[in-house]
Amino acid sequence: MGQRALQRVPPSLPSRTPSLPPPSSSSPSLRCAPSSRRPLRPRPMSSHIVGYPRIGPKRELKFALESFWDGKTGAEDLQNVAADLRRSIWKHMAGVGIKYIPSNTFSYYDQMLDTTAMLGAVPLGTVGKGNDSVPAMEMTKWFDTNYHYIVPELGPSVKFSYASHKAVEEFKEAKALGIDTVPVLIGPMTYLLLSKPAKDVDKSFCLLSLIDMILPVYKEVLTDLKSAGARWIQFDEPILVMDLDTNQLQTFSDAYSHMESSLAGMNVLIATYFADVPAEAYKALTSLKCVTGFGFDLVRGLETLDLIKVDFPRGKLLFAGVVDGRNIWANDLSASLKTLQTLEDIVGKEKVVVSTSCSLLHTAVDLLNEIKLDKELKSWLAFAAQKVVEVYALARSFSGVKDEAMFASNSMRQASRRSSPRVTNATIQHNVAAVMKSDHRRSTKVSARLQAQQKKLNLPALPTTTIGSFPQTADLRRIRKEFKARKISEIDYVQAIKVEFEKVVKLQEELGIDVLVHGEAEPTKGNDCLLVVNGTEDDQTSYEGMLTGPVTILNWSFVRNDQPRYETCFQIALAIKDEVKDLEKAGITVIQIDEAALREGLPLRRSEQELYLDWAVHAFRITNCDVRDTTQIHTHMCYSNFNDIINSIINMDADVITIENSRSDEKLLSVFHEGVKYGAGIGPGVYDIHSPRIPSAEEIAEHINKMLAVLDSKVLWVNPDCGLKTRKYSEVKSALSNMVAAAKLIRSQLNKS
Repeated sequence: MGQRALQRVPPSLPSRTPSLPPPSSSSPSLRCAPSSRRPLRPRPMSSHIVGYPRIGPKRELKFALESFWDGKTGAEDLQNVAADLRRSIWKHMAGVGIKYIPSNTFSYYDQMLDTTAMLGAVPLGTVGKGNDSVPAMEMTKWFDTNYHYIVPELGPSVKFSYASHKAVEEFKEAKALGIDTVPVLIGPMTYLLLSKPAKDVDKSFCLLSLIDMILPVYKEVLTDLKSAGARWIQFDEPILVMDLDTNQLQTFSDAYSHMESSLAGMNVLIATYFADVPAEAYKALTSLKCVTGFGFDLVRGLETLDLIKVDFPRGKLLFAGVVDGRNIWANDLSASLKTLQTLEDIVGKEKVVVSTSCSLLHTAVDLLNEIKLDKELKSWLAFAAQKVVEVYALARSFSGVKDEAMFASNSMRQASRRSSPRVTNATIQHNVAAVMKSDHRRSTKVSARLQAQQKKLNLPALPTTTIGSFPQTADLRRIRKEFKARKISEIDYVQAIKVEFEKVVKLQEELGIDVLVHGEAEPTKGNDCLLVVNGTEDDQTSYEGMLTGPVTILNWSFVRNDQPRYETCFQIALAIKDEVKDLEKAGITVIQIDEAALREGLPLRRSEQELYLDWAVHAFRITNCDVRDTTQIHTHMCYSNFNDIINSIINMDADVITIENSRSDEKLLSVFHEGVKYGAGIGPGVYDIHSPRIPSAEEIAEHINKMLAVLDSKVLWVNPDCGLKTRKYSEVKSALSNMVAAAKLIRSQLNKS
C-alpha cells in the first residue's frame, strides 16, 4: 500500500478559529437580528448534501499532504489544515441553511481506505520506506468516476476490529461547533464487493462470506455514534446500482436486518448514486424496516423515478438527488422543481428531502475562485459551493417560499446557454454526423503495419519506453509560477521548458531507453493536452508525439449535458485527428494517443456497456485512421479493471498498447492465459510508479518472463505502469536503469534460445 496511503493521521481540533470561505454571490441573504445585528442562519429546510469536496477551495489539502510527505511539515500542521477545512465546509452548509449536513466524508486519501482502517483490516507489513517496503496495494477507480481508491485485500484470516474512531471524532468535532451532522459510512455491502481476495487467498474466495465478521465492528461504531449524540446515520451503498444477483441482494437485506437492534434510536439513510437502481435492488432496499430514508440519483437515474412512482414505502423519507453532483453546470431550477412536485404527489411534500445526486466531491469547489472566466461562460456554471445554495433554494421553494429573483436569473442563464453560438456550431455538427457513417479503420492490418514500422524504426526485441511524464521538479514549478505572475517573459519561459526537455531526453539516452519521450514538462491548459516534440524522419532515435485521446478527455472533463456524450466525444476526436496529422507531417514516427480513462467511462449497468464501447472505440479510431503504415500509434491505459473489455481494447486497432499491470498483481495477464489472442504490440507495466519502492533488475526480469509465458516476444514492450510525474529523479533513474538492465538480460536469454 505504501507509506503515503497509510500515513493517515487522526483528525485533531486546533484551538485557532479557521477562516471561512467567502460567501457565494448567489447565496441567500442572511437576516439580521434587530438587537445584535448579527446574522442568523436561514431556517433549515428539508435539504441534504451527500458529501463535499475535501481538497479545499485553493487545494489546501493537496499542498499540506505533499509538504507532510516530503517531511517539510509535521503531523500537527497537516491536522490543523484538515480541521480548518472541515470547519469551513460544515459552517458553509450550516450558514446556507442545509438541514442534513454530512460528516466523516473528509479523507486524507479515500473513504474506502478509511473504512479499511476503521475495520482494522490494514494488511501487515505494508508500511515501509524505499526497498524495505512491500509492493503497494492495488489502486482502481471509484465506480465510473476519475477518483481512485485503495482496494482492500481481504481473506478468512483477517482479524477485524474497531481500530479507527474517525467517524465519531469528526461527529464530535462538528457538534463542538454547534452543528449537528449526519455521520457517513461506506456501507458493508459496497465495502466488501469493492474489495478483492488477499494475495495468499484463492481468487474465487467469496468476499461476502466476511459479512458476519465486519458487522460487529459496524455495530460498535453505531453504538459510539449514538453515545456521542448522533441522531442520523448515512450508509453509502452505491453498489446497489450494479447488477447484483439474488444471493447478493439477500445478503444485503440480511446485513441491515442484523444491524437493526444497533440502529434502534437512530434515523437511517441509505444513499445510492451514479446510476439507476435496478428493480430487484430497489425492492430489496425499500423493503428494509430499519431505514428512515432512501437516497436516489435522479439526474443519472431517471428510471428510478419510474420505480418510485409505482411503489415507494409509506411513511419513509425520499432524499431526491435532483442537483447534479458530477458536473459544473448550473442546475435548471425550474425543471428540478417540477421533478420535486411530481414526487410530492407520490410520497407527500413533508416526506421529500432535496439533495444532490451524489457527493459534490466530483465537482470543482467554488466558482468565486474562477476570476479569469468570461462572464457568459461563468454565468452557466455552479461549483460545489454554489450547488449547496441551489439545494437550499429548491428546498425553500418546494416548501412554498420561492426566491423569484433567483429563479428568474437562473432561467435567463439557461436560455443564454441554449442559444449561444458556442454550443450551436453547425459546421461541427455536420462533421460529426458525417463521421458516424463510417467505420474509420486503418486500411492495413496491424501485423503488416508492425512489419513496416519495424523496418523503419529498427527497434530491438522487448523495446523499452516510458509512458510520458517525468518528475515535476521544484524548478519547473517555480518557472511556471513566475510565468503565471508575469515575472518572466514567454520567450524565457519557452526556453526554460526547452532546456528541461533536453535534460529529459539526454537522461533517457544515457539510460538506454529505446523510444524516448519529452517528459511533459509544460503545463496543459484545460483539455489542450498536445505534447509536441521535434524530430525528423532521419533521426536515429525514436521520439514519441503525445496526445490525450478523445474518450479520456471526455471522461476527465466536465462534459456538456445538453447533447449525447458520444457526440461530444466525436467532436473531440475530429480535433485530435488534425493534431495527429500535424505530428506526422513534422516527422514524428511514433504517436501516443492515451486512452487512460476508457474503462472508467464504462456504464455501471451491463445493458448499457456495449453501446458505450462501440462509440468509444470508434472515436479512438477516428483520431488515427489516416496515418501511414509506418507511423506507429501507441495508446496507454492505467489503473482500471481491463479484463472484461479486452476485446474492445483489441478492436481499437492501436499498434502498441501500454497498460497498467504490476499494481494489480498482474491480473491483466490472466486474460491471455484464458486464450485471448493479441497480435499488436503490448507493454504490460513492469513496475508500480505510485510507490517510492525501486524494484531490482531481477524482479523486473521475473515480471517480463511471466509475460513471455503468455505473450510473443515479438509484440512485448517493457515499460512502467504509468507516467513518472509523481516520483523523484533519484527514484526514476534507479528504477529505469533496472528496467533497461532487465530488458537486456531477457534479450540475451532469447538470443541464446
